[in-house]
Amino acid sequence: MTRKSNEEFSRVIGSHSFSKKTSSQQLPKYGQRNSWQSLVHRSSDILFATWVGLICTVPPCYLQTDFQLPAAATELSLNRAIVPISPSTVNPLTLEITDDLLDRDRNSLLQAIDHSLQYIRTPAADKRYPVAGISRDLMERSLVRFRRLVQVSRTAKDLQQAVNREFDLYKSVGRDGNGSVQFTGYYEAVYKASRTRTAEFKYPLYQLPADFKQWRKPHPTRAMLEGSRRMAGLEIAWLSDRFQAFLVHVQGSARLELPDGNLLTIGYAGKTDQPYRSVGAELVRDGKMRLEDVTLQTLIAYFQANPQDLIKYLNRNPSFVFFRETNGQLATGSINVPVSPERSIATDKKIFPSGGIALIRTELPINDPLTGQLVMRPVQRFVLDQDTGGAIRGAGRVDIFMGTGDQAKQRAGLIKGDGELYYLVLKK
Repeated sequence: MTRKSNEEFSRVIGSHSFSKKTSSQQLPKYGQRNSWQSLVHRSSDILFATWVGLICTVPPCYLQTDFQLPAAATELSLNRAIVPISPSTVNPLTLEITDDLLDRDRNSLLQAIDHSLQYIRTPAADKRYPVAGISRDLMERSLVRFRRLVQVSRTAKDLQQAVNREFDLYKSVGRDGNGSVQFTGYYEAVYKASRTRTAEFKYPLYQLPADFKQWRKPHPTRAMLEGSRRMAGLEIAWLSDRFQAFLVHVQGSARLELPDGNLLTIGYAGKTDQPYRSVGAELVRDGKMRLEDVTLQTLIAYFQANPQDLIKYLNRNPSFVFFRETNGQLATGSINVPVSPERSIATDKKIFPSGGIALIRTELPINDPLTGQLVMRPVQRFVLDQDTGGAIRGAGRVDIFMGTGDQAKQRAGLIKGDGELYYLVLKK
């Protein structure tokens, strides 16, 4: 996929029906920094990423409501990004918390593994390895063995113990050198759209120009492109809401419901060389919002109340994305395989092993059966590294794909905390 960012609507982070109790400020937090039960939500430290919509092949933009981390703080050489855990490090595979999805959705994990195996056996994968001393062959054997353990393990605890016996762990050094990783979520949107411009549908999404590779650099900004006739005739579809169209740029893909009932799926095709700037961050800089209040919902709400500001702030993000029709295919990651809800993550592919097996430890929104509301709970899960995104840079950023549609949108919007990231490699 390709990550992009979402920013708007009310302040509840999921849907209009969420109560204030489900806002990020009201959710349970971890306590102390070095304890699993206590990973800290440091909004001032992590510069608050409400969530990043990374969707569809090779995501370059994101729907990000936080300030970008300084490049100097996030750039790490390939050999320094992940390191074998030291004997003094607490091994998460020895802890009581286990993969909470395995018992009820084992097939999703198996499917995600199969997608990584599909990728790892391609020439493209061979060009990306070795990573931190991990060869492509070793990663393939790791995936094959891990898949077998997932098949035969009776419980999540059995799987964790088996993985602990047979695999080595590599830990991301994080953004601080001590393993602190900022997690966000992304999803695939579903919007109503039209193949032709109408009085209702008047905000276009464009296909990649045939001569795009010959465009002079630096490329035109968003404002320049949308204010000219340069892309006339390249419209794929038209949306009824300008901000929704912008969010598709942030998310990198979408499923569009046409008036005749047919479904049009689009994915990322390319982007200009202009940098991505967060609309949420710009509103904070101008004193229009507080950093801790920025969510997709609050952004939507702000622009509904202040429509005169919409174009002004959208144009502060000079980056522009082009799309292609994907003929109904599932949301696809940057390694050109489908991404699986809650089993696929996006990371910086310059420093992390593409298609690799990972273990994440963070907080995710879980539905409380007693209240029917989403609450944050600590989780430890096996995932596959299958995507990237324009805002996902350095060893301290992970984006989790949460699925398609409104529920995925609600849950993705709640993910904005710290955690840990590990990679699993079969013992030699």
